This record gives sequence, structure tokens and C-alpha cells, in this order.
Amino acid sequence: MSTVKTVDPEISPDPALSPQVLRFPAGFHWGTATSSFQIEGAAELRAPSIWDDFCRVPGTIADGSDGLVAVDHYHRYREDVALMASLGMDTYRFSVSWPRVLDPDGSTNAEGLGFYDALVDELCQAGIRPWLTLYHWDLPSYLPGGWLNRDTASAFVDYALRVHAVLGDRVRVWTTLNEPWCASFLSFAGGAHAPGHTVPAEAYTAGHHLLLGHGWATQALRAADPSATLGLTLNFTPAHPAEPTDPDDLSVVRRIDGTAHRFFTDSVFRGEYPGDVVRDAGASWPSGLVHDGDMAAIATPFDVLGVNYYTSQLIRAGAPSEAPTPHPAAPDAVEVPRPALPRTDMGWEVTPDAFRDLLVHLHENYTGPSGVRLAITENGCAIDDPDPAQGPIDDVRRIEYLATHLRAVHQAIEAGAAIDTYLAWSLIDNFEWAFGYQKRFGLVAVDPDLNRLPKASAHWYGEVARTDTLCVPQAH
Repeated sequence: MSTVKTVDPEISPDPALSPQVLRFPAGFHWGTATSSFQIEGAAELRAPSIWDDFCRVPGTIADGSDGLVAVDHYHRYREDVALMASLGMDTYRFSVSWPRVLDPDGSTNAEGLGFYDALVDELCQAGIRPWLTLYHWDLPSYLPGGWLNRDTASAFVDYALRVHAVLGDRVRVWTTLNEPWCASFLSFAGGAHAPGHTVPAEAYTAGHHLLLGHGWATQALRAADPSATLGLTLNFTPAHPAEPTDPDDLSVVRRIDGTAHRFFTDSVFRGEYPGDVVRDAGASWPSGLVHDGDMAAIATPFDVLGVNYYTSQLIRAGAPSEAPTPHPAAPDAVEVPRPALPRTDMGWEVTPDAFRDLLVHLHENYTGPSGVRLAITENGCAIDDPDPAQGPIDDVRRIEYLATHLRAVHQAIEAGAAIDTYLAWSLIDNFEWAFGYQKRFGLVAVDPDLNRLPKASAHWYGEVARTDTLCVPQAH
């Protein structure tokens, strides 16, 4: 039986306008998430990554920026940890920069790994649970072939074990990969992320090698540390047919779901790539890609599935496009705008009900039967916040987004989903990949001198975290 409780609000003159007051289970974890390349800076103290290379290609980053300095978390981590603690957060999900801790000759960079050692100490002293992600896209440039090379999966295992050897005594929650779809299909078929390729066969290859690295690393970490909590984070953007009875719309939605979601969920939970995904790939499916034992390794049991969610889409079938797409099996996909829905500064529609339905679907079809917990490892929105120089930022639209999506999480828990963690994306405005610094997801702003300036949403979220209580307007 769920321990979530709904608390009746105080009586108001108009009960229809009374806020809904929701309490989360005792022991629920609240925090934020970041990634190394987006916030750390100090690029001169590490080897180059594929994102350093990508940023140097003209036209790839909207504002021509890079991650060389970012928001200088490398030098300001103590300030950032203190800020999280002051806001009542008990969990911080960060990623390790592979090229910061391993040098091109294969040796350990003691200074680089020492940074994370000090960060973890600071978190523990502040009473904040460190949640470590091993791979959030900043692959070392020195690895030949990158994720197109099967040897990179083996190199990932060595990297994981070296990080664990230093941090494993204090870090008890480990995520292998963040959003492997972005590191494969968006990067190798869509061309929007590093290395910027547009070859569908490469997307399937990179995706398989990423999953193989996840499986092998999970096996190695489990052997080294049987009591550690191990997981994988996937991103989900549910697609819905514009006409639910139209066979063409249903077909294009199925094909998007195949490469965006089921390629990953079915392989890690069921030990197979869905047959329709392989058939839809056709000649783009690489011959000899899957070796004996690969799928069993990929399906190695783990403890927690991280869910990254921002939006959903309404899709219809149109004329096939020849433009590069991260959905190589669905070149005929056309997004149908829903004018009644609000949009974030990314142009993404705000769809919290689809978030609730996704969590229930994952629980019923994947995590529940496998005894795996769910955690919200990213959820948030980009808002066109005013310049911090104009004064305190009252980002009411971000508060509304977070409140309605937290209500969706609460509803999913009431429906039986085993969720015990919510991590807002992101702690701080940062380098937003191909968008540079133009899109602001942070609860905390930075000025030109990189001073940290909490927004209204940071204080609001901190109160939710401290009280396990959410107040949201009644839906109409």
C-alpha cells in the first residue's frame, strides 16, 4: 500500500480554487542534477573530449560558445555544495569527466580524480548523498573511433573501476550512462550532438556499444561492490498519434518509440532488441553487430532506472524527409503542435499528464516485474529568465512546471510506482550543449562574474524538499 498521503487544504471561500496539498513518503529524496562538461570548466586541467572538438566546428553551437570555463564549478564546488545544503537538498547527481581522470597514455590523472574525491567529501560533510554518473557524453577524444569502436565498451569498464576504487567507499549510488539515445541516435544519425554524424548505421552501432559498456561495467561494479546501488538513466519523450485510429500515424509512432525507447528498455530488461526495430532498420542494421553473449551482458540486473523527462509529442505521418533525423526509422514523422499547451523556452510542450502515464507504464511493464526502482534523475524546463542584473528572478513559470510535474510523480506513486527520488534539472544555468548558454534550466542563475544567484524557484523547491509537501492549484 502506498504511503503517499493527500492532505485536505484549509477551507477557502471558494473550495474550487483551493490548492491541492500533497505529501510525499517519509524518506523521499530531493536534489538536483548536473553534468561535468556543462558546469566544471577548468578544461586546461584535463584531456580534450569529443565535445571540445564539436564546439570548435563552426555552426555547431548556437552562440559559438564552449565548455572551457562553463560556470567554473571545478573551482567553486564548495560554494555550490553549500548552496544545495542551504536549499534543503539531500541528493546531488553529478557526472565524472572521463578525460579528467584518465590521461591519453592510460594513466590516472591524480589531480583530476582528486577533484571528485574532494567534491564527494564536501557532499558527505554537508549531509548530501552523492549520486555519481560515469558517462554524460564527454568521451575522451583520444579513444580511437569513439563509440563506433567496440573496444570503447571495454575501456569504459576500466574507467569505471578506477573511479570506483577511489570513490566507492562514500559513493553508494552509481549510474553508468546518461541518456544513451542522445549519445547514439541524436549524435550519429541526427547530427545535433558530438560527433555530429548523420549515418543511421552508426547510430545503431554506437547504441549497442554504449549498452554493452553499461552491461559490462554493471557486472564489474557488482563484483567489486555487491552492496552498491547500480543504475542506468534513460530519456523518454513519449510520442502519441495525431489520429489514434489512423494506421499510418500509429506506425510512425511505433517506429519512433522503437529507436527512442524500446531499443534501450527491451535490451536491458528483456535481453533483446525488439524484432520490429531490427526490421525497421533494414539495411541500416549493421551486420555482425551483436556478438554471442552481448545481450546477456546488456541485461545484467541493476537496481534503479533513472528517468529523464521534459515533454511529449503529438505525431502524424507525412511525406518522408531526406533531412537528417535522430529517428532513422521514421523519416515521415511530423510533429503536430498543440496550441492550447504552454511551451518552454526550448519550444517543448508542457505535458505533465504524459509524465505520469510514462512512469506508470514503466512500472507496470519493465521496472515493477524486475524489482527495479524508478528515480526521476532529470526534470525541469528552460525559461527565458530576465538578466540577473535587473534584480531577483521571479521565475513563476518554472515553479508551475515543477509543481505540475511533481504532482504527476505523486500520482504515479499512488498508482504503485516505486519512486523514491526526484532530481530537478538543473542546479544552475550552464552550457546547454548545442544551444550554448542561451537556454536556462537552472534553479540558480549566474552573472557575468559567475556569482551564484538563486531564483524564486530555488527557494520554492527548497521548501518542498524540507517539508516533503507540495501545493499545486487544482486542475480545471
